[in-house]
Parts: sequence; structure tokens; C-alpha cells
Amino acid sequence: MPREKYREIYVDLKEKIEQGDYKESDMIPSENILSKEYQCTRNTIRRAIRELIHRGYVQSVHGKGVQVIYHPIEQAHFTVGGIESFAESARRNKKKPGTAVMQFAELTVDDRMSRRTGFHEGAEVYYIQRVRSLDDVPLIYDINVFLKSETPGLNETIANSSIYKYLEDDLGMQITTSNRIITAELATPIDTKYLALDDYDFVCVITGRTFNSKGIQFEYTQSRHRPDYFSFQDTAVRTKYEDG
Repeated sequence: MPREKYREIYVDLKEKIEQGDYKESDMIPSENILSKEYQCTRNTIRRAIRELIHRGYVQSVHGKGVQVIYHPIEQAHFTVGGIESFAESARRNKKKPGTAVMQFAELTVDDRMSRRTGFHEGAEVYYIQRVRSLDDVPLIYDINVFLKSETPGLNETIANSSIYKYLEDDLGMQITTSNRIITAELATPIDTKYLALDDYDFVCVITGRTFNSKGIQFEYTQSRHRPDYFSFQDTAVRTKYEDG
């Protein structure tokens, strides 16, 4: 099942902004122009633009339209804020992605794993360890656990490519929410073995549980990053304070 039309438009506009087709402070084309360009309704365009606003790429300016507020950064960063796949991050950074699967196994969740991952004891899962590289430099060590009932057919070949692309494009999953904790931890011997840490003795760790549109947790991830290729991005919208 293909992804929804608005999502395709959002991704295309996002890439155009990241690549500089629409630069910071530019106004993107009007809803009328975009609806003709993408051959869709204005409501579909509005959904795509709402997603861009939510991700901090554009803002609505009263009386003018929609303005680009995205500011590119020179150094490659894995930006935490939105739910972005590794392949999407690599494209944004204009870098060549690489993935090496270190382990792929099918497991049954026991009590200890249940407490760590949030999956129910007895659930069948895929357990994956991967090293992610940019321009052949290993920067991230990922531990992924996927619920088999929600991700049928997942295999090592897919894990070497893009799991999220498979889930969205092939299975038609709508990935909606991720609850994440970000910490800085001393590097383990495994971190040192797999990652190009240079003189760093710590890593930035993102631990998260991700849910689909059915409200089901389908993924647990612990992602261990080289610190100088890591950043946090948040888009905050202030509402008028009212003294009650």
C-alpha cells in the first residue's frame, strides 16, 4: 500500500528546502500553485504544510503566505526532534549512507527484555544490531527490536537498507509517535569497537519506543551516537499567556 499523498508532498517539499531550492526566508508557492503542481486538492497541500510547520521547516506569515525558516548546518548531524530514518538523515546531510547488520535474530520477549523494551512478555520480536556510517565513517551503533506481528516479513536484507521505507511503502504502516530519552553515557567496549570515536570517551544515546497509527508499539530502539555528529532540534510554538 503506497503512503498517503500528503506525505509524499511533505517529503518532496522538505527535500527541496534542504537542498536549497527554497532558501531560508523564501516564500514557498501558494496552495493553488502547489495543488496544480502535485495534482491534488488544497486540503492535501495544507496537510503537507502543517507537517512542515510541525517539523520546523516553515512558518505561516499572516497576509503573506508560508515562509521557509529552515537553516542548514555545515557539519553532518543526526537531528533528533522529528521521526527521521537514517536514510532520510543521510540525504539531508548530503552524505553517502552505509549500514552493516551485525546481528539479526528472532526472539521471544522474556521478563527482563519486557521491562527494558516495553513489549509484553511472550511477544515474538526481531532483534537487530546495526552499525550506521556516513561516507564510510561508522557513527551510530543501533539496537532495534521490532514486534513481529506488526512488521511481518522483516529480514536481514531489508535491515541492510531501510526498515522504515519497507514499513511505510510495502506494509502501508503509518508511523506516528516516538517517546524518547536522550542521555550521555561513557563509551562501552562495543562502542569503541564499532564506532570511530577518535578521542571521545562517551556517546550520546537515544532510547525510544515508537508507535503506529493503531496505537501499537512496534519498535524499541537504543541508538548510540558519536557525540560530534549528534544534535537535538525542537520546534516550540508560544501561545499567549493569560493570567488566570
